[in-house]
Order: sequence, then C-alpha cells, then structure tokens
Amino acid sequence: MTTFAKRRGGAGEGSLIRAIGTWGLVASIVNVTVGGGIFRLPGSAEITGRLGAAAPLAYVACAIVMGLIVLCIAEAGSRVSLTGGPYAYVEATFGRYVGFLVGVLLWLIGATAIPGVAGLFADAAARLVPVLGSLGGRATFLAVMFGIVTLINIGGVKYGTRLNAILTVAKLAPLLLLLAVGAFAVRGENLRWPSGMPAAVDVSRASVILIFAFAGVESALVPSGEVRDATRTVPRAVLLAMAVITVVYVSLQLVAQGVLGPALVGDPTPLATAAGRVFGPWGVVLLSTGFMISAFGYLSGMMLAVPRALYAFGRDGILPRQFAVVHPRYRTPWVAIIAQSLLAWTLSVTNSFETLAIIANVSAALIYLGCAAAAWRLRRTAPSAGDGTLFRMPGGAVVPALAAMAILFLLATVTGKEWSVLAAVLAVASLLYFLAARRPADITAQFEMP
Repeated sequence: MTTFAKRRGGAGEGSLIRAIGTWGLVASIVNVTVGGGIFRLPGSAEITGRLGAAAPLAYVACAIVMGLIVLCIAEAGSRVSLTGGPYAYVEATFGRYVGFLVGVLLWLIGATAIPGVAGLFADAAARLVPVLGSLGGRATFLAVMFGIVTLINIGGVKYGTRLNAILTVAKLAPLLLLLAVGAFAVRGENLRWPSGMPAAVDVSRASVILIFAFAGVESALVPSGEVRDATRTVPRAVLLAMAVITVVYVSLQLVAQGVLGPALVGDPTPLATAAGRVFGPWGVVLLSTGFMISAFGYLSGMMLAVPRALYAFGRDGILPRQFAVVHPRYRTPWVAIIAQSLLAWTLSVTNSFETLAIIANVSAALIYLGCAAAAWRLRRTAPSAGDGTLFRMPGGAVVPALAAMAILFLLATVTGKEWSVLAAVLAVASLLYFLAARRPADITAQFEMP
C-alpha cells in the first residue's frame, strides 16, 4: 500500500490534524445525507405504493445496510493512506481498471442525481406557480435554474462553496417543524398495517429506491485522517448519525402517511401536501420553500464537484481535450461545467425522478459492493498505511460479508432495462479507457479535483 500511496503522490495521514470529534462527525454525516430525496420519497409508488403502512420497514432495512457499508468504508480508509474515498480503496485493492470503473460510477451517481433532484425542484416550484407545471414551463424553469448554478460555479470555487454552506443551514428547520406539529394531526387508521408482513421482494425494491435518501454518508468519512481517535469515533459517529437519520426519515414517513393516508401514494410533493393539511396554505409554501432551498444548495454543491470528473477525463485523454479547458480569468473548468449542466437539463426534462434515482442508486450499490470487497481483502493483506491508527470494525470479516449479501439482495430487484443503462455506460467507459491506456497519465487520478 505504501508504494501505491507514493505513486499517487499521497503524503500519508500522519501530517493531518485530528480535530474532528464524535459529534462533529455525526453532524457532518447528517448534513451530507439529508438532502432533497426525502421531500419526495414518502409518496413514491415504489415505496408506499408497494408497502402501504409498512413502508417504514424499508427505511430501517436500508439504514442497516448503509450502516454495514460505511463501517467497511471506514476500515478500508484506515488501511489506504489516500484521500479520495471509495475509488481509491478499490483501486488500491483490485487495480487501476476496476478503480477507474468505480470512478465512472461515482460520476454517474452525480450525473443522474443532479437532474433527479432538479426535477423535484421543478415540481416544488410548480406547486407554488402552477404555470411551471407545463412541459414548456418546466423546461424553461430548469434552464434558468441550471443557468444560474452554472454561472455561479464558473465564477469560481469560493462562490459555489460559500453558497452551498449558506443554503445548507435551512434544510432541517421545516422538516422538524412538520414533525413537531404534524404528529398531532396523524390519524391512526392511516397507519394500520395489513395482516401479515410485506413480501421480502417488495421491501428490497423499496430499499433500492431509498438508497438515494441515505447515500452520502460515505462522503463524510473521506477525511478520516482528521478524526480524533478514529478507532472509537468513527463507529460511534456512524451509528449515532444513522440512528438520527433513520428516526427523522421514519418519523416523516409516519407523519405523511398518518396525515394523508391513501392520498400519499403518487404525490410528487408529499411533505408539502401534508404540511398544507397540518398548517393550511402557508404550510405548503413553507415546505416547498424549504425544499427548494435544500435542493438548490444540493444542486450547487454537486455542480461544483461533478464536472471536475469530465475535466479530468479530458485532461487524461479519455474525452476530447476541450473538456479540460480552464477559464483564463476564473480558473475553473468552464467547458466541463457547461457540458455537465446541459446533460443534467436534458435528463431532468426527459426522465422521471424514480428512473434517475434507480440508476444513481444501483451505481452507488455497486460502489458499496466494491468497498465491502476491498475492506475484506485489505483486512487480510494490508496493514495500516497511515499514522498507525487502525480502525477495526465490530464483527470483523463478518461485516463485509453481510454487507455484500445485503447489497446483492437489493440488486436482485433491479430490472433488465435498468441494468442495460449501467452496462452501456461502463462499456463506453471501458472502450475509452483502453484507447487512452497508452498515454502515460495516471488515468485513475482523474477524480482528484483541481
């Protein structure tokens, strides 16, 4: 592992200041995980439509799987002295080509999550301004929104980062208010389970959709070299954060179900509708505005990061060199940002949230599967390459095995059409990889953001 770190220019983890404690890491995990998806998912036909009042089971199942996954990521990270997250761990374990494919999947998550959340953003806007609900109105609104985000991020990294930090502050307030007041408007008959447990396949399919809401927790563990007493802090923070997130998500599902009943299924803005029942018209405005703030912050942050992958593809000869052009004044990869924005606009206008979320979720699940395999193999073959602090997950080698089995169980419900999209993307990426393989550049370094 030391050779790998030197090849990539890694300096090791020992020079980093370990300043992040348990509650700081908990806050970071909650912040990056609770995003736009939860404003839409309670009304999904794939969740409430399949499970009815038993829908909270899917949240618990997904939380358990994600808990196993992030423990694998935490252990792999303590053994590979590289910043970069899942693709770095997988590349260190299984080689450059497999690491490259994980990097492509990381880009694909962002490339589908951005238009997915943008579509929800447009739904919320149409709730406030009905004319935006038409196809033309929706396309125009999304074009303006992506135009604004694109200009902000071309203008410089500091502006995009600052805007993202400001907008993040407001994301939880309307949700917590709905929980506090909405609990008193719940009708018991709307939460009554049908006889018997739901079918395992239905829970699995619903959990695949819910990965969209839980994904992101692994990102908060990337700076593991800056965590105090990582051996204890990481597992505590992961368990606490997953508990907080799960309680919030399950509570929101219960309130939405209890308030709306059967009307919840298929509602594109379920929490706003529930808030309208609880608070009256101003509740719709409150939740819709809260979601739009959260979603815009998410989109701004993602558009800051995701285009850098296209930039690196161009820099390393996988895509045309034009993608690596840097703006002479703002020093940002403006061609890559515009290209990513145009792709996101096209996908957001032509695809539903569920379609995009499933592609993002399956990509994430495959990455998580790679991380579980990397953690299992690194535990057997690699010592810690950092400052001597080694995180060993509770349960040892059993955890990666359980995580892998759980992921494979979830993936069993993915349809052939959904697999075909991923197969096509990876096939094209593989072709470009091997065409560019004769170049001296380290292709898998492409995801290190400039």
